[in-house]
Order: sequence, then structure tokens, then C-alpha cells
Amino acid sequence: MPKSSSLRRWLAAAVAGGALLAGAVQAQAKPPECIAPAKPGGGYDLTCRLAANGLQEAKLIDEPMLVTYMPGGIGAVAYNHVTGVRNDDPNLIVAASTGAALNLALKKFGAKQSVDDVRWLGALGVDYGAVVVRNDAPWQNLDELMQALKKNPSSVVIGAGGTIGSQDWMKAALMAKSANIDPRKLRYVSFEGGGEALAALLGEHIQVFTGDLAELKPQLDSGEVRILAALAEERQGGPYADIPTAKEQGYDVEWPIWRGYYMGPKVSDEAYQAWVERLRELSQTESFAKLREGRGLFPMSKFGNDFDQYVKQQVAGFSQLAKEVGLTQ
Repeated sequence: MPKSSSLRRWLAAAVAGGALLAGAVQAQAKPPECIAPAKPGGGYDLTCRLAANGLQEAKLIDEPMLVTYMPGGIGAVAYNHVTGVRNDDPNLIVAASTGAALNLALKKFGAKQSVDDVRWLGALGVDYGAVVVRNDAPWQNLDELMQALKKNPSSVVIGAGGTIGSQDWMKAALMAKSANIDPRKLRYVSFEGGGEALAALLGEHIQVFTGDLAELKPQLDSGEVRILAALAEERQGGPYADIPTAKEQGYDVEWPIWRGYYMGPKVSDEAYQAWVERLRELSQTESFAKLREGRGLFPMSKFGNDFDQYVKQQVAGFSQLAKEVGLTQ
């Protein structure tokens, strides 16, 4: 039998050990969480729901994933929160997209924030940019439109959601650059969103709309619009099978709008790899394929180091373009 002082030390150690064990169990029991860096209902909400619903349906998580909202600074608030406050949380993933990569390139998350500040996890789906005109437009293909722009860049009114420097403007800028046209000479009209810009196209207020492929399906089905090019690496299937890519028409432009996730910079390799494998496994399930299609997304499966390199290359490309067109120095 231990002496009284030894007994006290033994009991204290046992209690402390029990508390540590309870703390570890509690940490493990914390539910998975996805932060959407915006208000409910937008693209980031969709991205978090894609993971939350998909993982639960595929039984790849033990309890439902929390979806929380952190709007502010077009993603900057969430980015700074994860890099500074919850930088080692193994249960937290954050929704991201091509827009986040663009904002990092334009330093809209802060002058000191970089693409290297987080761990890029993976992407589960993608949409693609599209060059759209009305069905009665004079241009039958992309080359005809580009030749018109070459003759007089300001003769064609291009419109889209977002101001100069936004994703939709970048699509137009890249198209111009591919034809050796100065993007700053384009006649561009800014709208609040893609829906408003599409309405302006149909109402003959603009002549070209640089939108997204999936959002155009209703107008494509009704014959109201003609999609001159999909900004994808290859043709998509189904109702989009007859739409040529810009690349196959001689203009080397792609604009994938990926839906993916990142984690804090100090998350352990073990926790990071566990999430990489979880998302990879999810992407291969039949139930997820149906879920992704129902959200209007095309397949994209990039995870771990492959995705990390992809995002960093994309940010570098955006940074270079931004300098070339005078958006940054």
C-alpha cells in the first residue's frame, strides 16, 4: 500500500491522466465542420453542402458535418481566421473556388496573405466559363467574334457579373489576350451577377456574355442563346457535347470554376491525409456523382499535392495576367 503522500501523488496522476484521456476523446468527438466564407445560399454554401451531404450519404463521416458561415471581404475574413485562429484544427475544412485563387493573386485577402498560407485539400466538382451570344447574333463561331474584336475591340459590348478584375471579366481578358488584343480596350459592362448579365444579353443591352456553362442550360434548351465556346480543356458530355472548346478553335483559353477546400497551415500531416483520402473516396462513389450532377457541376478530382500544385500554378498565372493588364504592380 502506498504511503499517504505517495497515494496523493498517485491519485493526482490518475486524475490528470483521466482528464487528458477525456480531453482527447472530446477532441476526437468534435464533429467535422465546413466554413462557407459567405452568407447562406451562394456558391460557397453549395460547396460545403456538397461535402457535408456527400460524406454523410456515403457514410464516410461518423456524424453530420456542421456548415457555418463566415462572410466578409469576399473570403478574406475566413482565410485570416483559419490562418490565425484555427490554424491546426483537424476537423475543419473551408470552402474555396477559383474566385479565392483570383482574390489571392489580386491581394484582396490582404497584402501579406499568400496561397502558401493554407493547406489546399482537394476539389470535388467544376463548372467552366463560356462565351455566349444571342441566337440571332452575327457570329456563328468564336473565330468570327474574335476577328470582329481584332478590327475594333470597342465595337462589341461584353457584359458579365462583377467589375473589372472579377472572374467573368478575367474570362474576357484572357480571350482578348489569346488574340493579341489589349484587354483594356474591351468595352465591358459590369452587372451585379450572372443572372442580371444574362437578362441584359437576352434584352439586347449587351452582345456577348462571359458566363458559366452549367447556368446556361435552360437558355440552351430553349434555343435563346448560342454558346460559341466552352472554356474547358475538352468538350463536356450530355447537352453540351456539341459545344466546341476555345482551344479547339485556336484560342488557348481555359476557365475552370472549381469547387474545393483548404485546411489550416498547422494541421498535422496525418489529419490532412485522412481528409485527402476521405474526399478521394467520396469522389468515386455513385451517390456522389448524382449529387454533383444535381448541383450543376462537372467531374473534377484533384486531391492532396496534385491539387496544391494546381492552385499555386493558377494563382501564379492570375498574378501575371493582373500585372499585364494593369490591375496590380
